Amino acid sequence: MGQCVTKCKNPTSSLGSKSGDKEAGKSHSKKGGGGHKEEACPKSPVDLVYNGTKTPEVSVETTTAPPLQLGEKEDLERDGLSLRGIEDMFQLYKDKQEDAILEEGMERFCEDLRVDPAEFKVLVLAWKFQAATMCKFTRKEFVDGCRAIQADSIDGICSRFPVLLEEARGEESFKDLYRFTFQFGLDVEEGQRSLQRAIAVALWRLVFTQDMPPVLERWLDFLTENPCGVRGISRDTWNMFLNFTQSIGPDLSNYSEDEAWPSLFDSFVEWEMERRRREQEQSRGGGLDEGESLPPPVTDSSEGGGAHGWTAH
Repeated sequence: MGQCVTKCKNPTSSLGSKSGDKEAGKSHSKKGGGGHKEEACPKSPVDLVYNGTKTPEVSVETTTAPPLQLGEKEDLERDGLSLRGIEDMFQLYKDKQEDAILEEGMERFCEDLRVDPAEFKVLVLAWKFQAATMCKFTRKEFVDGCRAIQADSIDGICSRFPVLLEEARGEESFKDLYRFTFQFGLDVEEGQRSLQRAIAVALWRLVFTQDMPPVLERWLDFLTENPCGVRGISRDTWNMFLNFTQSIGPDLSNYSEDEAWPSLFDSFVEWEMERRRREQEQSRGGGLDEGESLPPPVTDSSEGGGAHGWTAH
């Protein structure tokens, strides 16, 4: 089955591992969500059942949606939406035991939306739904989210994607999405306060899908090589990296250790400048002697564990 933009099981195929700290893959496409082919959304099973027809191919096990309150029905009619349609969608994908859409239902939901569970669109949808946990939509999150994006069917959600993606390009909206992504990546049940390094790498690739800063790939290479032995990414480091991409030029020449940057950034800049120096020497014919390697920067112990170590939410 496909992997959710939520409880990621394999960092090389989607967004990382819940318990491991394996290296994240580097196969992410720089623009457009990994080359996923855009397809028109088919008529959803919800639409077929709701409209009074039921094809032989559709087999839905669901419980009866709770009755609507008169006030809710009236409010929804003024919004031009069908609360019953939203409830029917939720019932189609919800778990049999828990009153929420969980991993299996999320994968079927994404399949009906014709989106990869690990692509940027799904992250944006989770942001608009204000989902608290990966691979899970509670009833309230789903219903309130559909109302927020003005959609009461699979086709309706599909039609909103272009608007949502454009909204995510706005400076303030992206800042909100970016900060949401850190919280979204934490494991609430484990009481995590920092993101696993592998998950952070995958989420950085994902959240910058539409507008990748020039320094991003080198930053992710640094974290993947991990010369500092980093196990977790703190909220402060995550938030400050957005500021870093906006204020520090691609050549890093205006970076100053005297400013209030996380110490991990100092190590990254030192690592990157040394890498560039060695590349210049090699291009002039003065390559490294056999067996010689780049010296690692000073370890940033503050990011390796303790209060900022890996165990997020």
